[in-house]
Amino acid sequence: MEQKKFKTEFSAIDKKVEITETSDYNEFKNKELLDKLRNNIIQHLIDSEALNKNVDDFIKNGIDEIINDYDLSSNERNYIYNLIDNEINGYGPLTELLKDKEITEIMVNSPDEIYIELDGKVIKDESVSFINDEHIIRVVQRLIQQVGKTIDTAHPMVDARLDDGSRLNAILPPLSLNGPVVTIRKFKSELVNIEDFLRTGTLTPYMARFLEACVHAKLNILVVGGTGAGKTTLLNVLSSFCDEDDRIITIEDAAELKLKQPHVISLETRNNNYEGEGAITIRDLVINSLRMRPDRIIVGEVRGKEAFDMLQAMNTGHEGSMTTMHANSPEDALNRLETMVLMNGVEIPVGAIREYIEGAIQIVVQVKRLTDGRRRISTISEITGIENGEIKQEKIFEFIQTGVLENGEVAGEFILHKYIPKNYDRIKAKGIDDLKDIFKG
Repeated sequence: MEQKKFKTEFSAIDKKVEITETSDYNEFKNKELLDKLRNNIIQHLIDSEALNKNVDDFIKNGIDEIINDYDLSSNERNYIYNLIDNEINGYGPLTELLKDKEITEIMVNSPDEIYIELDGKVIKDESVSFINDEHIIRVVQRLIQQVGKTIDTAHPMVDARLDDGSRLNAILPPLSLNGPVVTIRKFKSELVNIEDFLRTGTLTPYMARFLEACVHAKLNILVVGGTGAGKTTLLNVLSSFCDEDDRIITIEDAAELKLKQPHVISLETRNNNYEGEGAITIRDLVINSLRMRPDRIIVGEVRGKEAFDMLQAMNTGHEGSMTTMHANSPEDALNRLETMVLMNGVEIPVGAIREYIEGAIQIVVQVKRLTDGRRRISTISEITGIENGEIKQEKIFEFIQTGVLENGEVAGEFILHKYIPKNYDRIKAKGIDDLKDIFKG
């Protein structure tokens, strides 16, 4: 006898079960109640001096005492426990994101809009959220108080380097129309080195050897690229090629460079105090560094009047200096340098400024973040002189994009142009004679 199937016998219909994931922000929908409970629990723990007792026990007991009178689901109770635990033992909702070594950047746009950069790609993280705008500000204040900075309506912007080297930027209303906005660029404890660049395809062995030779030969190098392209990371790698006996002075807004040489002096700018005084700019530090007998000056980024002083340093015996700047191409970078020099208000003809730039900088390196999130050194160029009143550059190495694969990865190849750099003789004069296989002319 033929067996009948259950679905046939009872006319059962297949029905797909849809599983919807609830975002962290919607786990506890009554934000007003959540904020009230959070404040009451924290105050209760402070009043009971429970901070000196067993952490887990006092959090559990403190929460239980406050929420017993409320009709909360088990999920809501767990949500409150995790919230208070992170508030006391960490940095609120950002605690786990700050611990995760794979996350390179954290961006908070609003209480329920938190984005992270993972493997070079920016994605929205639904697993974390804040209660409200005030909650965001409290977390920021806790993060920056450890480095002696503050943020409030009188000072609605802050740029701070955290204890682990991560860089935090926050801006509040009315400057930000979206509410408090926070950006944290995390610092990698394991520094990227040239081997990491080679392994990830950021550059080729020929390019690595050439850049190392340029640093040893004390050529002045300008690194250019867009936001998040990896300019500072590349500058860190280039700085690692500096000689051990060089006296190196680094100048930054927020110290991100981590040089391993023994003779390194790190300088950092300072913002105005509450009286609106006491600011120390990049330019002030560049001028001061010239009196500190540097062999090399490394400026994290030039973006204003300090460009003129940096060029002066490069032109007056401080060979092997390096810096970065925002620009979409090497040509744009040199145009921006001209503009920055003119910002000083000094009456200098444009032609003289271009001659000054041409004499100061030898190598321009452009780094890009591609559409697939990976970073590539797109060009290494040499400034060769001035032609028809314009600064002329010749490309030595270049990355040519050929397309995009089905998985979204950018396809392309590095090419070596048939050009022997003018500074190749200078490199050989420094006793560096291992680039013959690259420049065979």
